[in-house]
Amino acid sequence: MLVGIVAYRFLPLSALPEVDYPTIQVVTLYPGASPDVMTSSVTAPLEVQLGQMPGLNQMSSVSSAGSSVITLQFSLALSLDLAEQEVQAAINAAGNLLPTDLPAPPIYSKVNPADAPVLTLGLTSKTLPLTQVEDLADTRLAQKISQLTGVGLVSISGGHRPAVRIQADLRQLAAYGLNIDDLRTTLGTANVNTPKGNFDGPTRQYTINANDQLKKRPTTTIW
Repeated sequence: MLVGIVAYRFLPLSALPEVDYPTIQVVTLYPGASPDVMTSSVTAPLEVQLGQMPGLNQMSSVSSAGSSVITLQFSLALSLDLAEQEVQAAINAAGNLLPTDLPAPPIYSKVNPADAPVLTLGLTSKTLPLTQVEDLADTRLAQKISQLTGVGLVSISGGHRPAVRIQADLRQLAAYGLNIDDLRTTLGTANVNTPKGNFDGPTRQYTINANDQLKKRPTTTIW
């Protein structure tokens, strides 16, 4: 007992022990939506469903332009595999409450808030706009890095995604015998990024790459 009392003073103590809390992050992308729209249309419906899960200790969310991030922390008694099933069920239950024109359903991933990024890369360009730099980072660099063995998560931040939001007057559309779906179909058809044709010559053939896409936000509202 005397040796134990003396040895007790030499036991190593950690002020911040390494404890892996079951933490899951739910990310929803809605390009062109303002932070207010993301909060009311995406984050709030998801929080209602996710907040009903058993074993949930803490839930925090961040709504920004075109993005919603919800972080869920569960109790240590709950296994991470079971927490994943609960999160997937909650996302499916909130599917009918989310906007119908979401480009992709919400995605979730296992994260550890205490972990710091092992590698941070900064991309700049003197000739390309920021939107194109982000597109290259998302479609080329991030996908290649995510394929490396041992990489768990690759995130991109600081860029801008081009988006155009159109507000229509439903009464004026009804006066012309149209509805909001007709307007959406017309805009989608007119903004397809495809070649318009080609020139056939005796020895060469050229493809016309011109398209009718909207490249920037209009200065006036379409009524």
